[in-house]
Amino acid sequence: MNKKIMHFGSGFVAGVISCTMAMSGMVAYAGGITAERSQNRFLVNGEERALEAYKIDGYNYFKLRDLGDALGFGVAWDGEQRLVVIDTTVSELEDIPAKDTESKFSVKAGDIITCSDGYQYKVTDVSKYDANAFADGPLPALPAEKKSWNLMPKAELPETEVRHYSIGGKEYMFMRNLTETKRMLYTLYDAMEANEETWKNGAPVLHPSGSAKVSIDLSIKDTDYAQSFWPWRASEITNLFNSCPPGHYEMEAWDVYIDGAFQHTEYRIAVI
Repeated sequence: MNKKIMHFGSGFVAGVISCTMAMSGMVAYAGGITAERSQNRFLVNGEERALEAYKIDGYNYFKLRDLGDALGFGVAWDGEQRLVVIDTTVSELEDIPAKDTESKFSVKAGDIITCSDGYQYKVTDVSKYDANAFADGPLPALPAEKKSWNLMPKAELPETEVRHYSIGGKEYMFMRNLTETKRMLYTLYDAMEANEETWKNGAPVLHPSGSAKVSIDLSIKDTDYAQSFWPWRASEITNLFNSCPPGHYEMEAWDVYIDGAFQHTEYRIAVI
């Protein structure tokens, strides 16, 4: 038998469709798509198997890994090439982790950064990055993504941005930290899942109208009031969310420099 391997780019929605109607189930709404948990039973070679499926527009959608387990083919994620890999000749495949192409901090002393206003900002000192006052120590890697996050409100990362200000005779640079912005987003997802007002029976709770109770932007409008904190404390986001779960959340993280020296990463969050 020839080895059959199929590659799909990360933008490809790898769903296998079955033309069976689901009569009822849990409903979730995300990204303009209504998904209802399928109540159908599934037979594989005459044997009933428990498969998680969601009905979208009358069709059942399955997770590729679940189908691989049920049908005996391997599914893996190639982080280096950002590909879904399917091998029909083996029952299991190992994921290939991506290299750390998005380091949480890549600026070095001596680097010259071009700001959005054209100013050439020279970095002279980054020694405080993992030694912020009041911080417990270096931050851990971002948590692994959870299956439940697929049902959460989607939010696109903003473009990389560097701002420069001259204030009181000092030169400030603010650089968007996209990795830490993701940390804020994932913490909010966990808070949503832990709160009964926004998550029940394995899916987000919706308004009676069917609209989502929570929406998220990963940047803050200049006209919106934001709370700021540093160093990183997950409780700042969790406690704020639990105080007013439904709403529109705006979040962003910035690395702050003064006269070339790194000061801290500032976390900002607004609730509208």
